[in-house]
Amino acid sequence: MSVVLDASALLALLGREAGAERVARALADRPHMSAVSVAEVATKLADRGVGSDLIRETIEALELEIVAFDADAALASAELRRATVAQGLSLGDRACLGLALTLGRPALTCDAAWSGVELPVSIEVAR
Repeated sequence: MSVVLDASALLALLGREAGAERVARALADRPHMSAVSVAEVATKLADRGVGSDLIRETIEALELEIVAFDADAALASAELRRATVAQGLSLGDRACLGLALTLGRPALTCDAAWSGVELPVSIEVAR
């Protein structure tokens, strides 16, 4: 089953960090990713000096199912605030979780803070 990738998972893959192997395996099933999470990844890469053309090429080469962050997604992520505030999850984190809930798919992250979140969605922490 395809997963929903969090920005931390994709950054771990691109940076060859701990958890990268698990994320690489997930790519075989064409994972979904919120456009908000893609923006986070692109921002981090730009902060590291990666050019916009290379960022675009890298993201496109992964063949992710990038899902727009529309009004329904915005409201779903807002509803998750109360359940995730204690773990300090960001808007991007909640966008990922909201998408996972909407699609009925597991969320894959490399952020250990997610392990304490109690939601009706499967969360896999890759490191």
